[in-house]
Amino acid sequence: MAAALAELQLQQANVGVTGRAFAAIIRAKEPAMDGPHLIYFADPMCSWCYGFSPVIDQIRRAYGDALPIRVVMGGLRPGTDTPMTPEAKRQVAGHWTHVHEASGLPFDPAILDRDGFIYDTDPAARAVVVVRRRGEDVAARYLGAAQRAFYAENLDVTSGEVLADLAADFGLDRDDFLAAWSSDDARQETWRDYAISQRAGVTGFPTLVGGPNEQGAFGVVTRGYAPPEQVLAVLRDWIAGIAA
Repeated sequence: MAAALAELQLQQANVGVTGRAFAAIIRAKEPAMDGPHLIYFADPMCSWCYGFSPVIDQIRRAYGDALPIRVVMGGLRPGTDTPMTPEAKRQVAGHWTHVHEASGLPFDPAILDRDGFIYDTDPAARAVVVVRRRGEDVAARYLGAAQRAFYAENLDVTSGEVLADLAADFGLDRDDFLAAWSSDDARQETWRDYAISQRAGVTGFPTLVGGPNEQGAFGVVTRGYAPPEQVLAVLRDWIAGIAA
């Protein structure tokens, strides 16, 4: 397991992004984090990311500020503008069944039954980016809330009003949130996240990366869903190695 935190070599061999190259990519994103931290590439409307949300919660409880988590929006289906077909809905519902079986988390597939539902992931991702301006920890918690709202509570997180209601639960003013969420600045910031994910060679979500090590490199904790005990074991070995 500890070997997973060797120099970063992401899923596609032809990407050629090593741990140090990754560090240069991620440090272009402000504000910079210099000490050991995690980078979580995710999407609010990615079912496997929802399944992974208890793992993120456990990491936050176990390490708190000692191992902060930076959230980067991966861009699952941004800009989708066509309603889901019946076949697409069946496929998505099948994925949700697999995530439920692996994670035990609840799903309410009724959201897929809405007429003309468009599975555009950009609105929810942009909401996370806006909330992230309050801090990375708030962003991670809002991401989890948006996932629960969509998957377990049958709420349409492509709606600005729904996203604003969730933001209000985190102390944000609804009108201020909606103004920021609708702005070109927020759109550009969100698409910069997508670009970072692409430049780093991240091709699937969730992807969790840790670093930097003594050489300034980052390494993969997990590509795709992994259970809490596996992820926490990797992190314990890594933290122990840093402390040694």
